[in-house]
Amino acid sequence: MKATVVDLRYRMNEILRALARNEDVSILCHGRLKGVIRPKAENPSIKVREHPFFNMLGSCGSVDEQMAVLRESRVRAV
Repeated sequence: MKATVVDLRYRMNEILRALARNEDVSILCHGRLKGVIRPKAENPSIKVREHPFFNMLGSCGSVDEQMAVLRESRVRAV
C-alpha cells in the first residue's frame, strides 16, 4: 500500500488494516518515497538452549559447560 503523509493523519484506520493484512506501507512525501512501515514480524522467543550459538561448534557439550569455558578467564583474573 502507498500512503502520503496526509493519509497518515486522516486515513490511519486503512493503514492499520493494511498492516493487519501483513502489507508493507510505503510513505510518500511530494511523490518521493520517504520510508516504509512494515508489520511486526512474528518473532517467537526461543530458549537459550535452542539458540544457534550453543550448537555452532558441533558437540562441545552442554550450555552450562560452554558458559563455564567462556567465563573461565574472568574467574581466574579475580
